[in-house]
Amino acid sequence: MPPFRVVTTSYFDRLARQLTRRHPEFAAQNRVALAILCEDPLNHTQRHPVKKLQGVGPGEGQYRLRLRSFRFRYDVYRDEVVLRYCGLRREDTYR
Repeated sequence: MPPFRVVTTSYFDRLARQLTRRHPEFAAQNRVALAILCEDPLNHTQRHPVKKLQGVGPGEGQYRLRLRSFRFRYDVYRDEVVLRYCGLRREDTYR
């Protein structure tokens, strides 16, 4: 399968800049995320922590990639992956 093209939204770029300033380890995790999304964004190989989110429509980040404490949300359109959100999962996020 040919590699997917990964593009980012301006919102994603703004969040990524903020995370890079506050968490130096984010840059390395972002590179890992880009490599995974270029190769297998739909997780056909079942090797990556990717989840299709229920009740989320196209354009809202239908898929989530979990890398350590960082979360990446994205949509897939044919051979293009659109990164929409990146954030830090905190311990008290779901309380």
